[in-house]
Amino acid sequence: MKSKHILASILAIAVLATCLDSRPSVAASPDSPSVLDIEPNDSARDRVVPIRVYLAEGAQPQPVILVSHGLGGSRETKAYLGKHWSAAGFHCVFMQHAGSDRDLLRSLPFGKKLSGFKKAANLQNSMDRIGDVSFVLDQLEKWDQDKTHPLHHKFDFDHVGISGHSFGAATTLSVAGRMYPMRRSFAEPRIKAFLAMSPQPAQNTSVENAFGSIDQPFLCMTGTKDSSPITPSVTPDSRQSVYRAMPTGDKFQLVLHNGTHSAFGDEGLRRTDTRNPNHHQAIKKISTEFWKAYLTDDANAKHWLQSNQPATDGTLEPKDTWESK
Repeated sequence: MKSKHILASILAIAVLATCLDSRPSVAASPDSPSVLDIEPNDSARDRVVPIRVYLAEGAQPQPVILVSHGLGGSRETKAYLGKHWSAAGFHCVFMQHAGSDRDLLRSLPFGKKLSGFKKAANLQNSMDRIGDVSFVLDQLEKWDQDKTHPLHHKFDFDHVGISGHSFGAATTLSVAGRMYPMRRSFAEPRIKAFLAMSPQPAQNTSVENAFGSIDQPFLCMTGTKDSSPITPSVTPDSRQSVYRAMPTGDKFQLVLHNGTHSAFGDEGLRRTDTRNPNHHQAIKKISTEFWKAYLTDDANAKHWLQSNQPATDGTLEPKDTWESK
């Protein structure tokens, strides 16, 4: 009963949140003049949601991709994707979620990091992340109309996508319309295409009940060794069950052979991990074609995704798996 009250109250906050922050602090990243760090404040929730924006070139409004990090991540996580997708013509907005970001990692003693991460993967942080997505979209729309803002007239809001890894994949699935108990959904209708890396299966319900009604274009990415560093019950096969439970129509799955949970990141690896350099190349190629197909209406990209070409044209290695339905 308590969880239901929390869900209802946070949903109400997310719906009622307004963009009443003062002029945001904007700083150019030292990496590139086309990268902006902004820290908007959601006064309705008393919550700052830092973002890093990778800007595509061009004077006309461009499609936008939101990115949600995993536990212990930040707006700086997965810069390789921000650079690659923006070079392909998409503005990329990397969000940082307080309560489950790198500040959590830094605040925990070494011996308590794992238990602290487990505690952070909770209902409150899940709902806060969903609220962050809608708040950031509200902010982008506000800044897009502000002639004095660096992001004025940058975004094509008819073509918005979102991607996330691990806990960020859970956020992505939530705003795509996964079903929670009592048929509760937190779908964000402004988002048109979804990419989940290391998707997490449903708990306390079947995958069919949770993901069977997601009818938007969706790309799942995982690996044959993509187990959970936090939840042992999440296995590589259970991650693939998310795709299998989704209805037919514009659904895709990439399974990287020997791909681990860290295969999708650009963070430092654990001593026991190794990274296949071809994995990042495949991730970049397939994700970019997915965004082209569903955020720019590129018929050639859609045909490529719906065919077996990703598995036969050298994009993937022989033991990688490509599926579409």
